[in-house]
Amino acid sequence: MELGIKGKTVLVTASSKGIGRAVAEGFVSEGCNVVICSRNKEELLNTSEEIKKKFGAETIWCVCDLNNIKDIENTVETITRQFGRIDILVNNCGGPAPGNFQQLNEKNWQSGFEQVLLSAVRFCNLVVPDMILNEWGRIINITSVSVKQPLNNLMLSNSFRTGLIGFAKTLSNEIAKFNITVNNVAPGYTLTNRIYDLAVHEAKQSDKSHEEVLAEMAKEIPINRLASPDEIASIVVFLASRQASYITGNTIQVDGGLVKGMY
Repeated sequence: MELGIKGKTVLVTASSKGIGRAVAEGFVSEGCNVVICSRNKEELLNTSEEIKKKFGAETIWCVCDLNNIKDIENTVETITRQFGRIDILVNNCGGPAPGNFQQLNEKNWQSGFEQVLLSAVRFCNLVVPDMILNEWGRIINITSVSVKQPLNNLMLSNSFRTGLIGFAKTLSNEIAKFNITVNNVAPGYTLTNRIYDLAVHEAKQSDKSHEEVLAEMAKEIPINRLASPDEIASIVVFLASRQASYITGNTIQVDGGLVKGMY
């Protein structure tokens, strides 16, 4: 299927590994100008080189701590200087600290807020004006099934990812008339470092191994396995396509049937 986004400039945040990297590769395969960013320069260099070997295409990389407004501003400025504007913004981030209410302090709350919600707001503030001038744009936020069904021991993620959904829905209504869509993708349990770390964290609080924790996660899912990052990336790339031009303000879960609710 021709998605109609060849030559578009794409920024995927937190994209040196996991779902973010898979999304970046998906856009590279469509012939887009792709920019990746994360806090870790070494991982960015390795990812950029591996993408080049796999696809024969260069990716631009920027070191960016999503909790740092200056890094965010510098990233957007670098991309704008090289490509003129950002056509497609994918707001992705690692998960905030796990823990229940009584385990979290104010520093945890502030960090989670900046990482999950405020980083997306800041990037949107910087890219939306050019999208409006161009009368075209795509914003896709990668959240979690926790926005549909809160997950145990993830107070910060449950709180701030749900806040991001409210922001995205409101923004989508405000800028739809400029041919800009805003959508959210809510992955279920996916084979990433984040899931591994959560399994290790849970195992430490029980008599189970992290392998047993991961196996129990899989049993909760009707498809009976965890997702691969590529399966999440596919819907993200589609939402940026010409074919998805009438989809906005939606949250699409990609969870193998994990969420039990009807809506």
